[in-house]
Amino acid sequence: MVQNETLKANRMYKDTVFRMLFSDRKNLLSLYNAISGSHYDDPDKLEIVTLENAIYMGIKNDLAFIVDTDLFLYEHQSTYNPNMPLRDLFYISSEYQKLVDHKSLYSSVLQKIPAPQFIVFYNGLEKKKDYWVNHLSEAFENQSGDPKLELEVLTLNINEGHNKELMEQCQTLKEYAQYVNLVRKYTKDFELNEAVELAVNECIHDNILSDFLRANKAEVISMSIFEYDKELEERKLRKAEYEAGVADGIKTATENIKREDALSLVDLGLSVEQIATALKIDLKTIQKWIEQNPQS
Repeated sequence: MVQNETLKANRMYKDTVFRMLFSDRKNLLSLYNAISGSHYDDPDKLEIVTLENAIYMGIKNDLAFIVDTDLFLYEHQSTYNPNMPLRDLFYISSEYQKLVDHKSLYSSVLQKIPAPQFIVFYNGLEKKKDYWVNHLSEAFENQSGDPKLELEVLTLNINEGHNKELMEQCQTLKEYAQYVNLVRKYTKDFELNEAVELAVNECIHDNILSDFLRANKAEVISMSIFEYDKELEERKLRKAEYEAGVADGIKTATENIKREDALSLVDLGLSVEQIATALKIDLKTIQKWIEQNPQS
């Protein structure tokens, strides 16, 4: 039963163009070198450790790999997500569990593990900075003093026009950003499927990810349509959440004003019945406010 549920969950996860592109060791090495300032030229230096079948609470990491003694978790996001530190905490726990499997954690020998680094590649439209850092401790309630558990996630904006030095150091990343920008440009005037196909064809013609797109054209078009649809749905959800929050805020502010007006009228000696009639509020609500008022 558990096995069937796992298979079902895996089918629900759809790959992305970013992950497909940088699952190629040569492209991934180029990206790693650009970020770290390293100059590795042997893709075999990267040990890919992405947990292909691990989905925890709907979370699947894009790319995980080890270089020397460090473990890197790379993730692509098209919408801003402040919960990435918590997501990465769950994922790195699974990674470490796999790495120390069959080793005793009760022995007197310290089990060494690779030091983690967490990087998100962001090409959404909400945030305009070149980069920012989120901390796990931002999610702690009533945090006082230094947090006893911390996890830091660096997010890099990979939209065209951002992090130019990084883009120049990694041509594949630069061309990926150009492709995404073209898709967005064409969706303003064409249906999504037509916009994606136009973007793919133009990139091939202009030698932007041309070899990759020629070899994977149908799959890239399918994934891009899915990704852009998902991105639009997430934006609609964020907008709805924002509007609901604004509406709740207005409602709360209005109620607070009425409460203060009612208490002021109480101080002036008006009866609960008179206040209810004047402010069009039910008697029980006014009585509750009076009882909760420390000055009453």
